Amino acid sequence: MPHKTKGNFMHRLASVIVDKRNLIFLIYIIAAIFCMFSMGWVKTENDITKYLPESTETRQGIDAMNENFASFATARVMVSNVTLDTAHTIYDSLSEIDGIAMVTFDESDAHYKNAAALFDITFQKSGSDPLTLDAMDAVRNAVSTYDASVNTDIGTDMNHMLQEEMGVILIVAVIIIFAVLTLTSRSYAEVPVLLITFGVAALLNIGTNFIFGKISFISNSIAVVLQLALAIDYAIILCHRFIDEHETQNARDAAVAALSKAIPEIFASSLTTVSGLLALAFMQFSLGYDMAIVLIKAILLSLLSVFTLMPGLLVLFCPLMDKTRHKKLLPNVSFLGKFAVKTRRVLPPVFLLIIIVGFVLSSFCPYCYNFTDLKTAKMTDSQHAYFEIKETFGTSNMVALVVPSGDYEAEAAILSELADRPEVKSTMGLAGIEALDGYKLTDALTPRQLSELMDMDYEVIQLLYAAYASEQSQYGEILSGLDEYAVPLFDMFVYLKDMLETNNISLTGDGMEDLGDMLAQLETAQSQLKNEKYSRMVVYLNLPEESEETYAFLTTIRSIIGQYYEGDYYVVGNSTSCRDLSSFFATDNLMISLLSMLFVIIVLLFTFKSAGLPVLLIAVIQGSIWINFSFPTITGQPLYFLGYLIVQAIQMGANIDYAIVISSHYQEKKQTMPHKEAIVHALNAAFPTVFTSGTIMASAGLLIGNMSTQPVISIMGTCIGRGTIISIILVLVVLPSILVLGDSIINRTSFKLKPITAPAVKTSGSVTVNGHIRGYISGMVDGEFSGTVNGEIDAAVSANTTLKEGGLEDEKE
Repeated sequence: MPHKTKGNFMHRLASVIVDKRNLIFLIYIIAAIFCMFSMGWVKTENDITKYLPESTETRQGIDAMNENFASFATARVMVSNVTLDTAHTIYDSLSEIDGIAMVTFDESDAHYKNAAALFDITFQKSGSDPLTLDAMDAVRNAVSTYDASVNTDIGTDMNHMLQEEMGVILIVAVIIIFAVLTLTSRSYAEVPVLLITFGVAALLNIGTNFIFGKISFISNSIAVVLQLALAIDYAIILCHRFIDEHETQNARDAAVAALSKAIPEIFASSLTTVSGLLALAFMQFSLGYDMAIVLIKAILLSLLSVFTLMPGLLVLFCPLMDKTRHKKLLPNVSFLGKFAVKTRRVLPPVFLLIIIVGFVLSSFCPYCYNFTDLKTAKMTDSQHAYFEIKETFGTSNMVALVVPSGDYEAEAAILSELADRPEVKSTMGLAGIEALDGYKLTDALTPRQLSELMDMDYEVIQLLYAAYASEQSQYGEILSGLDEYAVPLFDMFVYLKDMLETNNISLTGDGMEDLGDMLAQLETAQSQLKNEKYSRMVVYLNLPEESEETYAFLTTIRSIIGQYYEGDYYVVGNSTSCRDLSSFFATDNLMISLLSMLFVIIVLLFTFKSAGLPVLLIAVIQGSIWINFSFPTITGQPLYFLGYLIVQAIQMGANIDYAIVISSHYQEKKQTMPHKEAIVHALNAAFPTVFTSGTIMASAGLLIGNMSTQPVISIMGTCIGRGTIISIILVLVVLPSILVLGDSIINRTSFKLKPITAPAVKTSGSVTVNGHIRGYISGMVDGEFSGTVNGEIDAAVSANTTLKEGGLEDEKE
C-alpha cells in the first residue's frame, strides 16, 4: 500500500521524493545519458584576455588584430653546446623545411651566446594547419641529435591536455576520498552511495555547461574537482541523518525523516558557499563571472542530486549498509576542547597578533598579471624549454602598434623615433623592411627606378604604372606623364601580384626570379602587417613585461603615435594586458572581499540569530586568508592575481562551513551543560565532518597544484589546498578558545531570548507548564508553552516559568 503523507511541508515533500524513487532513478538515468552526449557540445575559451572589459585598449586592439591580420605559428629553438659553424649548418637545414616562412639567426648575442644558438622560426600557416604540424615535426627531427630546447605551442591542444590532467587528478582524488569516507563512515556501504550521488551531479554539471555557449578553460578544467570538494558535505550530512533515524525506523521512514530534517540544514550550509562564489560574479574581469555561474550551477545540481537521488539510493542500499556497519574509526578529540578551555585567555590574543602580521605580509604579496614566467611543480617540455631559453637569452617583450592604414611616412617616422629610444631593442614594420638595394618596402619609386631595380624593360614598367594609376583613378598622372610618378614599392608589388594572379599581365626578364621571391615574402608581410583598414608595427622593448617603468613607456608610445594619428590606434601586448588587469585588480579585490564577507555575514545572522558570533567566525576565516597569502611574500614567489581573487572567495564561502559546524554544535551543547564542557563535546561531534570535508578540499587543491601544468590552475589549486589546511587548523585549535572566551559576547548579541542560566530541572508525570522552557520533553523543545506535559522533563527553565507537579506549584528562579 502507498504510504500516506502527513506532517509539515518538508515531511510531505520528503515522502513524495522517497516514494517516487524509481521514477526519479529513471529520470536521472535519462539525464545522465543525455549529458554523456552533450559534454561534447561544450566550447571553451583559451584566451583569458577575451574576458577583459570591451572598453580596455588590450581588448579592442586584440579584436582589431584578430579581425584584420593573420597570426602565423612561431617557435623558438635553442641548441646548446655547438660551434658557430654548426649553428649556421642547423640554420641552413631549418630554412629548407617546407612550411617555414622565415628563420632568424645571426652572430649577435641575441642569437648566439655561451656556445648556444637561438633560432626564431616563423611558419607559413597557423599552428593548427597540417603544413605547420609537419614542419614542426621536421624541426624536431632536425635538432634531435643536439642538446636542443624547443619552445612552442604548435601541436598543443590546451583543452585536451587539461582534460587529461584533470582526469588523472580526479582518479587520484576519488581514491583519497574513498579512503577518507571509509575512515569517517559508520558503514562501508555508505561510500558507494556518496560516490554515485556525486558522480551523477558532476556529470550533470559537465553536460549542461553548453547552455552558457562558451566557458573558460579554467572553469571547464577545475569545476569537477572543486564541485567534489565543495559539495560532498551535503551528501555526508544526509547520510549521517539517515543512519541516526534508521536506529528506530525502517529504511523508508528513516529516509523521509532524514530528508525532511536535512533539507533546511543542507540548504543553509550551501548558502555560504554560493555567497562566496556569487561575489566573483561582480568582478570587472568577467572571468570571475564565468567561474561563478559554472560553480554555482555545480553546487545547485549537487543539492538537487542529494535531495532527490540520494534518498532513494539510501533506501536501496540500506540492507547492505546494515550488514557492513563498523565501529567508529576516528578518535575523539577531547584534548583539543580541554586545550581550548585552558588557553582561552592566551590563544585569542596570539591569534590576533598573527592575523595582524598576516594582513601586513599579504598586503605586500608579489602579484603578477602574466603567467608565462610562473614555474609550477609539473611542467611540459615546452615550459622547461622556455625557462632554459630565458636563462641564456632572456625574454623578448613585444608590443604591437595598430594604426590606420596608408600613411607610410607616419609609420616610418614612428619607427624611427622609437628606434632611438633606449627602452627599445628593435622595431619592425613595412616602413622598416628592406626590399632591394637599400630601398624600404614603403619607399616610393618612379618607373625608371623600379625598372633599374628589377632589371626589367622600362616600357613594360611604364605600362604597369599606367594601369595602376588608372585603377586608382589618378588620370592626371597619366596625362602629365609617368616619368615623375612615384608609387610605394609595397603598393606596386601588391598590385603586380594581383595582376599576375588574375593573368591580366605577364612579365619576362632577368629580374623575374628575384621578383618571384619578393612576391612570396610580400604575401607573408601583407597578411601580418597591412590590410585596407590597419597597418601593424612591432616593437621589441628592453623592459620587463610588468613594471611601472614599462607601463609609463606604453603611455610614451601612445603619445608618439598621437603626433601622427587621431583616435583609432592601439598599443597591444602582454604589457598592455598586464597594465589593464592590474588597473582592475584593486577594485575587484576590494569588491570580492567586501561582498563575500557581507553575503556570508547575512547568512550567519539568520543562521545563529546573533550579531557577535558571525563576526568571530568571519575573523577566523579572514585571518586564514591573510595567513594563506602571506606565503608568497615570505617565499618571494609571484602570485597570479586571478588565483588570489578566486581563492579568497572560495575560501571564505567554503571554509566558513567548518567554523559553522563547530559553532552549531557548541550552541546546541551549551544549552544543557556549562560552556566549558560544551566545547569539548562540540569538537568531538564536529570533528568527523570537519576532517572529512577539510581533507577532501585540501587534497583536491594540492592535487591540482602539483599535477597541473597550467600555471593559473596550478596556483589556484595550491592556494586552495594551503588555505584549507590553515582554516582547519584555526577552526580546530583557535576557534574553540575564541568561542569559550567570547561566550558572553555571543549571548549579549543574540536576537533570541537570553540563554537560560537556571539549573536544569528533572521531573516526570503530568506537569503543567506556563512560561519558557528549553530542553528535552520526549524530544527537544524551545519556546513559550502553556499546557500540560505527560512524560519526562529534563530541561532548563527561564525565570518566572512555573511548573506544577502533582498539584504543587514550584517557582523556578
